[in-house]
Amino acid sequence: MTALEYGDYAPDRTGWFFGMSGPGLALVLVAALPGLAAINGGRWLVLAVWAPAWALLVGLAAVPVRGRSATGWAIALVLHGLGGVMGWTRWQSRAAAGIAADLGQTDLPGVLAGIQIHDGPPLGVAMSRVAVVQNHSARTWAAVARIVHPGIGLAEPGTRNRMGAGLAELAEIASRTELIDLLAIQVRTVGDDGAERAAWANTHRRAGAPVLARQVNDLLAQMLTPASVRTEAFVTIVVGEDRIAKPARQAGGGLDGRARVLHGAMAEVESRLRAAMGCTEVTWLDSPALAVAIRTGFAPGERAGLVAAEVAAAQDRGVATGIPLAAAGPSQATCEMRHYNHDAWSSVTDTILLPERGAVLGALAPVLTPTAPGERRALTVFFPAMGQAKADRLSQRDEMSAITSSELRRATGRLARAKARRAQTRALGLDEKLAKGRALVRPCAAATVTVPNTWAVSEFGRRLDASIRIPGFIPLRLDLAQDSGFAAAAIPLGVGLPRARGWR
Repeated sequence: MTALEYGDYAPDRTGWFFGMSGPGLALVLVAALPGLAAINGGRWLVLAVWAPAWALLVGLAAVPVRGRSATGWAIALVLHGLGGVMGWTRWQSRAAAGIAADLGQTDLPGVLAGIQIHDGPPLGVAMSRVAVVQNHSARTWAAVARIVHPGIGLAEPGTRNRMGAGLAELAEIASRTELIDLLAIQVRTVGDDGAERAAWANTHRRAGAPVLARQVNDLLAQMLTPASVRTEAFVTIVVGEDRIAKPARQAGGGLDGRARVLHGAMAEVESRLRAAMGCTEVTWLDSPALAVAIRTGFAPGERAGLVAAEVAAAQDRGVATGIPLAAAGPSQATCEMRHYNHDAWSSVTDTILLPERGAVLGALAPVLTPTAPGERRALTVFFPAMGQAKADRLSQRDEMSAITSSELRRATGRLARAKARRAQTRALGLDEKLAKGRALVRPCAAATVTVPNTWAVSEFGRRLDASIRIPGFIPLRLDLAQDSGFAAAAIPLGVGLPRARGWR
């Protein structure tokens, strides 16, 4: 593998027998007992009746449909219907209901309901107070940075290699610190609203300027602004309470102690972002800036008004800027089966499965390209950190599985196919990489498209699927969980995708 191509990965979890997990295999074997008993007793009529039922049960338990078994779909549909009847799929903010007592308290829907944002202690020469994001439900602490990166579209091969190696070093730092649980990189692209240009033009326009020059300038702004795209990127580091508790006690305890420990992790991450990865600017967000990032995530059209307020406040200090945390989220939200409604916007979220043949660095660029003015795309790539001991265990398991399958093929006289040879080479080479100090990372990604709710959101969902398939990736729609997927893909608060059933 080179820094230009990423293909050194394998399935995160393999089944015990024909791709089935332990409980699924046990269910199939137990269900086969009546048929075996009928064969043993010579009751062929009972066997003829039971065989179709057993085949149907095997299909329900073992055959995946869009990433889930039929049984899993049935359970999810029942729970979603129950949530709709009980009113759990509909949400309204306290500010919209007029009962928001504390405007500095976050009020977010769904999996973000357990989020609380604190002002950390002063940091650095500027004595800035970085926002500390506490997730009570997941028992994690996080910090968010806005970054500016020149991109890799016009970069030379050597520069791309350096940036790819920098990303690998960043993941290794997260694993070696044994503090960071999750590293999330989020990129959001939306059609430019022209707010900054309009403010600059109003400030620098001369009263005696030629009329023709004004007309040409206004015409250019009218024609080029809808075709322009604005991009913003965030990096979020997430630390679990189990890992930060002891260092926080040594640093003074409480919120300040946890913030000081986070500051150390932030410094290590920032050094890698500015060095090999080539970021030209890294700004750790305070509470007002984070509230704006959350609000523009739920409502992309709000940005123009926020920028206009900042411009007006430069001349009149009486103008209010920013947005309180209590109003950062949507006023109301509804989770449908295949999309998520929040205020005047609708979103569709897909997870992205890695292709078998590997991926070139920067291949996800089509996913971030809007197809119509007013459409917003967001992509978040998660890098969960893994300790060296656990990585060694997984490497040993994969290596033994590869050797066993190779010996079975040799004993039965079958030839190894190209896919099997590649998997074996990858498994055997993983141990050597770990011995050299490399880190084992399980990356996952989620992408979302947001459009006004008066548009056909299903059509833009299909466009998102097509954008993911163009570079060879596989889209998987997060049906019945669109609200959780949107929070992970478009809101930079460190809420990742579920790692396993029942755990985040």
